[in-house]
Amino acid sequence: MASSSSSSSTLMKYHVFLSFRALKDEGLDVSFDEEKMERGDHLSQALSRAIAVSNISIIVLSADYISQLPSNGSNLPSKEYQWQEEEFGLGLCDSYHYASSKSCLVELSDIMDRYSVEQQIVLPIFYHVNPSNVENIDGSFKKSFDEHETRRSVDEVKKWKTAFAEVDGSISDRPETQYVKDIVAYVMQKLMKHQVFLSLGEDTRLNFSNHLVKALEKVGINVFPDNETLKKGEKLPPTYSQAISASNLSILVLSKAYASSKSCLGELSDIMDHKHNPTDKHIVLSVFYHVDPSDVRNSGGHFKTSFEEHESEQPADRVQQWKTAFAEVGKLKGWHIEGGKFDRFHIYLFTFFINAMLKLIKQKDYRVIGLWGMGGQGKSTLAEAVYKKLSSEFESHCFLQNVREEIKKQGKESLRNKFLLELLKSNVDIGTPSIGSTLSQERLNKMKVLVVLDDVDDSDQIDYMGVKHFGYGSKTIITSRDRQVLESGGADTIHEVKGLNENGSLQLFSTFAFKQLNPAVGFQDLSRRFVKYTQGNPLAPKVLGSDLNKRSINYWESKVEKLKGCPPEKKNSEALKSSYDGLDLVEQNIFLDIACFFKGESIKRTKLILSGCYKGAECGINKLADKCLINVSSSTNFSLGHFGYSAMRSFRRPDTIYMHDTLEEMGKDIVCQESKTLGKCSRLWTLKHVEEVLKYKKGTDRIQGIKVDMSCMGNLLFQPSVFESMINLRCIFFYFPSSWLRKEHEDYKKLHTDQDDIISLPDELRYLRWDYYPFKSLSSSFNPKNLVALELPYGNMEQLWNEVHQDLVHLRKINLFSCKNLKKIPNLLGALNLERLDCENCGSLVKLPSLARLTSLKTLRLEGCRSLKKFPEIPNYFYELDLSETGIKEVPDFIEHLDRLQWLTLTDSMVKDVSSNISKLKSLFSLDLSGCPIVKFPTVDVRSPSLRFKSLKYMHMDRCKSLKLLSELPPYLLKLNVLDCTSLEKFDYLDADDACFYEFTMLFRNCFNLNQDSINNIEANAMLKIRSLAKKWAARFDCCGKIPDLSSLICCFPGNKISANKFKCQSMNSSLSLKIAPNGGGGSRFLVFVICLVADLTHCRYISDVECICKYQLTAADGGNDGGGGGYEKLRSKISLLLFPEPEKYKDYHVFILSTADMVKEDQNYEEASFKFYIRLLDLRRGGKEYIKVERCGVHVFYVDAESATDDTDEGDGGLKRLK
Repeated sequence: MASSSSSSSTLMKYHVFLSFRALKDEGLDVSFDEEKMERGDHLSQALSRAIAVSNISIIVLSADYISQLPSNGSNLPSKEYQWQEEEFGLGLCDSYHYASSKSCLVELSDIMDRYSVEQQIVLPIFYHVNPSNVENIDGSFKKSFDEHETRRSVDEVKKWKTAFAEVDGSISDRPETQYVKDIVAYVMQKLMKHQVFLSLGEDTRLNFSNHLVKALEKVGINVFPDNETLKKGEKLPPTYSQAISASNLSILVLSKAYASSKSCLGELSDIMDHKHNPTDKHIVLSVFYHVDPSDVRNSGGHFKTSFEEHESEQPADRVQQWKTAFAEVGKLKGWHIEGGKFDRFHIYLFTFFINAMLKLIKQKDYRVIGLWGMGGQGKSTLAEAVYKKLSSEFESHCFLQNVREEIKKQGKESLRNKFLLELLKSNVDIGTPSIGSTLSQERLNKMKVLVVLDDVDDSDQIDYMGVKHFGYGSKTIITSRDRQVLESGGADTIHEVKGLNENGSLQLFSTFAFKQLNPAVGFQDLSRRFVKYTQGNPLAPKVLGSDLNKRSINYWESKVEKLKGCPPEKKNSEALKSSYDGLDLVEQNIFLDIACFFKGESIKRTKLILSGCYKGAECGINKLADKCLINVSSSTNFSLGHFGYSAMRSFRRPDTIYMHDTLEEMGKDIVCQESKTLGKCSRLWTLKHVEEVLKYKKGTDRIQGIKVDMSCMGNLLFQPSVFESMINLRCIFFYFPSSWLRKEHEDYKKLHTDQDDIISLPDELRYLRWDYYPFKSLSSSFNPKNLVALELPYGNMEQLWNEVHQDLVHLRKINLFSCKNLKKIPNLLGALNLERLDCENCGSLVKLPSLARLTSLKTLRLEGCRSLKKFPEIPNYFYELDLSETGIKEVPDFIEHLDRLQWLTLTDSMVKDVSSNISKLKSLFSLDLSGCPIVKFPTVDVRSPSLRFKSLKYMHMDRCKSLKLLSELPPYLLKLNVLDCTSLEKFDYLDADDACFYEFTMLFRNCFNLNQDSINNIEANAMLKIRSLAKKWAARFDCCGKIPDLSSLICCFPGNKISANKFKCQSMNSSLSLKIAPNGGGGSRFLVFVICLVADLTHCRYISDVECICKYQLTAADGGNDGGGGGYEKLRSKISLLLFPEPEKYKDYHVFILSTADMVKEDQNYEEASFKFYIRLLDLRRGGKEYIKVERCGVHVFYVDAESATDDTDEGDGGLKRLK
């Protein structure tokens, strides 16, 4: 824009006022002052008007800015840098010291007045200045103000000091500020003054999205936020649709609650439609706020539940449209703002403590650092913050949560083994109290590790975990409520985590009560009164503030009056209890159930059980989370808990419910105060109380739930009628820790009756968990009509019940894991909502009812059912079926109806015949027939072989001792394992090219009966596949500049010879050289190297990885491609053969054909290549390495034209042939 005259400059609306000295910013309206203020003068009218009409004032505070500017010989900047007018109205004030200039201070005072009254935007820039010196008027600024006080009036200087100190406070003090600035900068770059449509979830309206809207509006951008909520089933209002159409850019703030809103999904769908319209040129920015972008792409996590709810209420086509748009947004680049426990809470209140901890950790003398303090003071939170900040600096690291609690659940030995597994990245099983002189100790001594042991209550636990064996530079942080535990456990220093001061408590309270750092107008005094009751405990302000959020002032006053008469020593606990008192009856019961039974358990399982006990249980759980009484998050440790056996297969835990120890104790105390009479409290969890109630039959109708860890109790004899008086009993948890369950033992049957009678159970039961259930069946008098989940692992039953129960509509889960005497499963036609049936390892099970009509069934576990002969009848939509170690002898023709089946596992079953109809499965991705007595793979009668198994990518045929012929295999395999098939004679496999994949594996370990034609076929297929991969790798290299390291080809088969046809350049040792064929075409090209090695792995002991290392040198001809002199390039490639199962089982010599995308090189006029090969074994268990001799080696070169990498490939080794 053109400059304005000085006379008109005060009339126009500047964008920015720049406070004194110099700043030039192209393209923006900037107001500069040409007047010089004399000492003692007031602010000139022109300057004051310029400030008044500006939108933004920028204040640049620096230590010595003038010395950096071009000078005209005076103490002032040159004319070129003095006041000018351009497009942005901006104000900068700076001098040798900002505060030494009276003119700057007068301007500043006026600017801050405008900020206070008119909310003008103020942006301070601290140029080589510490912001704290500005806020506290310290450092060089203090000296300037001291001089002013000797020359100016007290009131005037005081006014200047007030304005000066406020400058730092004017900066946004929210932790998301940097994200907001980044987004605003991007929007300004893309958009300038055009309109933005903001689509946001309700849970960000008062925090992040609010800050973002304000920041966008401050820079002159018109934002259309969605402030209304759509009614149920309503379509997108015309005003919203018009706003989206009128906008050049949409910002999507994707939070946890986003997909639960039909209005948000309607906006999203409309926005993506505009994005697809080329005439709209609509820009879409995505912000992933406290959500995982992969969950957005895959509609997973919280979003999966939301879409399932929509599918039950909305038309299918509308929901599908929403899901498609949602998944597309997940693929867009955007800002990922991670949240959870470490947002405002840490930034504001723990910065000092974190810095103090970091200083302690960096001191060499402090190997073990103790954190000591009362419950709820933030020890674990502080330890986790420091752990996250430093963990990347250590060779290995582990945060072991809730040590005290986990030892009770699973035992010290199990917890330590998992702890060492996390540190050493390999399985260990140490059965002694001390790690001692084991290999694990030797490995630990060599490692620099960071470890957090959270909530330790016994000093022996510290030694048991092997802390003293950690290597040089290791750091261990231990949290405990008992200082003596830390001193006895060998802590080098102990840091007391004290409570918050009043100001810190007030800020934390306000963050949750008002979603800002300070109390709202009219609530200041009440807020301070509440804060006094929290007594510096960080937990109480969170809970109280969350409860008071959006409440009326009458509610606040009523609540504070209730706390008024509380004794000082009980103020904090009463403040927490007041939040519990504010819950409705269902929410209170859910809180008590979590405190007594469900803390640390899967949120999915908890919701399942509690939904059977209370209407609106899921809403109640969400309410507790909103009030900060519980927290739901992914576990950072690897405790398996006492629920669920599928967890034994993986250390990855689902979202878990957490409750602070202080709140847990409060909940249990509430239950204990219900009655002083044993048996009249609603919940029992203490071992002593449970034993007494069962042994002496003291139960009453007030008992709703019982939970006991049977590993802590001895044998207990009770009467069969023990539960008859407990008519309102809803939940029974008689469990063993998972570590105990892995060691089956008859002594685990702890509970017995005085006769072998079947025990009577109340009909109100919703959840029955009884490990090692001692009876032959459930009582015939028990009606499971209310049962939601039945878990009787390792039980003694032969059948569940005698009668046919038709009313099983609430039943969602049955777990009969390892019930060795179970012979049949009853008719389950009434269980219309059954989702999971687990009969794994039920060796006597001979009969399974038809499950085809159970349309809710998603998981069926039958592994290890050796007596089960018949293939199960299951719903057609099943996508995974594991029938490993069953007695099933054939895969029947009706397999073709399972058209959604992706994973079929028949490992070590008795399958001899597989119906050819299996080839009709359109979705089958993985097939495992390992260990089956199958003679040949089924022949398929179809016209085009490419139509067979088009989706099948992974196939395992290991240990099929009777297998003699493999032909007509699926054409698009990525991995074929044929290990130890000692009868296999013939292999005939025509490979088809699949453009979607960039790797391939084919293993024929110990298949010594393969004839020569089959060996030739294996080699031909390997080279055919690698020729295709070579073109793809080169094409990706050409467009991307690099290729993923995982892209590789691995093939092996028995033998000690390398094909002369395939590898013309060979050597009888581990090194060779070859000539590179001249580039006759003249254009650029790529070299793709394929290597062939012969080695004997017979004497390998247990190893965790096998690596082939290739060191090679490429020598260029004189001149090179760029006309320079000749030269050479030394390179190193590594191919991990980790995919080799049990490498120690390889017998005799094997041939390995290998290549990797890392061996694709752009030809720089190379004329020669020399190679050296190594096979290295890594023993992660012992921590050592060894090398296997390479007996022979060979190399083949593919030449790929750069300009047509996907079309043309030349073969090397002399006989060059153009492949079309």
